[in-house]
Order: sequence, then structure tokens, then C-alpha cells
Amino acid sequence: MEIRVIAGEGKLDAVGAAARACGISRALIVADTGIVGAGFVARAARALEASEVAVSYFHEFGPNPDTTMVEAGRARAAAEGVDGLVAIGGGSSLDCAKGINFVLTNGGSMRDYRGHGKATRPMLPSVGIPTTAGTGSEAQSFAIISDAETHVKMACGDDKAAFRIVILDPVLTVSQPREVTAVAGYDAISHAVEAYVTKSRTAASQDLAFEAWGLLGRHYERVLQDPRDMAARGAMLLGANRAGAAIELSMLGAAHACANPLTARYGTTHGVAVAVMLPHVVRWNAEVVGELYALLWPAGDLVSRLDQLARAAGLPRSLTELGVSRDDVDALAADAATQWTGQHNPRPLDARAARALYEAAFSPPIVLFQ
Repeated sequence: MEIRVIAGEGKLDAVGAAARACGISRALIVADTGIVGAGFVARAARALEASEVAVSYFHEFGPNPDTTMVEAGRARAAAEGVDGLVAIGGGSSLDCAKGINFVLTNGGSMRDYRGHGKATRPMLPSVGIPTTAGTGSEAQSFAIISDAETHVKMACGDDKAAFRIVILDPVLTVSQPREVTAVAGYDAISHAVEAYVTKSRTAASQDLAFEAWGLLGRHYERVLQDPRDMAARGAMLLGANRAGAAIELSMLGAAHACANPLTARYGTTHGVAVAVMLPHVVRWNAEVVGELYALLWPAGDLVSRLDQLARAAGLPRSLTELGVSRDDVDALAADAATQWTGQHNPRPLDARAARALYEAAFSPPIVLFQ
């Protein structure tokens, strides 16, 4: 799976040429209503039409796209007779577009594609344009789609689902609220940190994760202090992309396994849940991969650095701040133990271990030194 990356200020205007290069003549633009309101969809549509690519639209999905939303997108794409997709937005837009591609080309529902490699027919070419430095979904062949009935998040992947071309334009990230920059950016940081140490890690995934950590760790505080610093925003976009590519090779770990039940049970924003759990997971994992964490942050204690970044962003640092009840810990731990990301954690994650991590997270992380 090779994804071509086009990066730089103003590169959104290259979407028409990118679509044509993929062989797209009728594109479905998948973007949430916020992206429409920001004017990015109209701008992309103009560039596509200038390259003689017909355009139709799908916006009817939420922050956590589910099977019902994906089916609605499939119906729209089928009615319009599209031969390619252009996804613009955060992880929800990118994942929704990939989900639509699965069911449009291979039939059935997203439940049929849980896991990897279950699409037997060719899929449509697609272009991914992230507007947040966060999920790194544009670099991955997986779509995270919720089951509309059970609310369980399903990871559905296939090499054919990956975007052919990705456009990283830092201008698209400027208009987002500071909170979005903070939460999405910390999520990207967590991807780099977790992907670097998973049981499934490879030399290639570690190179990508290390590069991502360097880009993200150096520029996260800067974009929060100066939202119009285009160099910093470009570095964050590239860092999130590299972290996403690392995930593709190595998966994630216990921080994400523990974060997902918080989102499912309490509606906690994913990046916020990860920010609360990651330092505790790093402290716990350090017993087996401490030497790798030291390579990421040789200047001191990685947990202290992660906590410093969370404080700079004003993110919650404990489950207490999130309003989590101790009465729910057993249920949360049971759910965390079933999460697919936990299977790749360098230290075995079962319900007992997850419970210990949640109990620790009711207080801010213990900072050894900065």
C-alpha cells in the first residue's frame, strides 16, 4: 500500500488534479457540516470541477460515524453513480468515506468487514484531506465505524480501502477552535508513543513513530500559543500522518483500549480520554519497555513530559475531572480487556490490569521530574 502525499500551504487546490490522477471523473465529497461551513467543501468542489470532475456531496454523519450513517452514504454514492471519493475533515470524515467505499463496492454492511482483508472486490480510488492533526486516518487502511445497535467501535481494514493520494494543507487547520487543536494533537502524540512500543512493532513502524514524536512534541505547544504559525501547523499535520502510518504497521496499545470504554459509557471525547490514560499506561508499561521510552525522551521522564503537554493544553488529567464513577470501574475494565488495541500492548492487558490503570487514573499522574 503506497499513499502519495502532497503537502504544503494552499495544496487543497490540487485536489482536482489529484482526483484525475486517480482516474476519478465523478466524485462524492464526504465532509461534515462544520467543514462545509468553513468553506473548504466549496473550494474543493471548484478545484474538482475545474479539472472536469463532477461533484456530489454527503454530509449526514456525526463525530463517530456508525453503520447507519455509512449505509446512508452508500445509498447517496450509488444514486449519484460516483467512481471515486474525496474525504475532507477529521477522522470522522475520513473513516466515513472509507466505510462508504467498503459497502458500496463489496456489499453487505460494515459488520462484514470487521478485521482486515475481508473485501474481495476492487474498491474505488479516493483522496483524503485531513483538516486536523489528529487521527492519522488518512495514512491507514482501517476505518473505525460504530455499530449503530451495540455502539461497539469496529476496526474494518483492507489495503484497497487506503486513500490513493493524501493532501496535507496546514491552512485548513487554522480555523479550528483551540480545544480541537489541543485534543486532536494530543491524540496524535499518543499514537506516536503507543505505536513505538507495541508487541507488533517493526523497524519501519518505530522509525515512523519516532519521527512523528519529534515533529509533534516540538510543535504542539507552539501551535497552541500561536495558532497562525503555519510551519508549526504543517509539522503537526505531517507528524500526525507519520504516526498514522506507524499505526498501520504496529497498531496501538492499552491507552486506547482504556479510552474507548470511556467514550462509549460517558461520551468522553476520544482524545481527552486518551490524554487522561496515556501517562498511567506509560508508567505501567515502563517495566517492560522503559528503555524504549527513554529513547523518545532522553531529557527526562516521559510521563512527566506527557503530563506537561497535557497541562499546557489545559486538558483533564484525571478520571475525577471527567466525572467517572468508581462504581463503573469493573465494567470499564471488562470492556477495556476486550478492545483490539489492547492485544498489541507490550504488557498483557486483562481486566485486572485495566482496573489498576483506571484506579490510578482517578488522580493526576505522578510526576518524577521535568
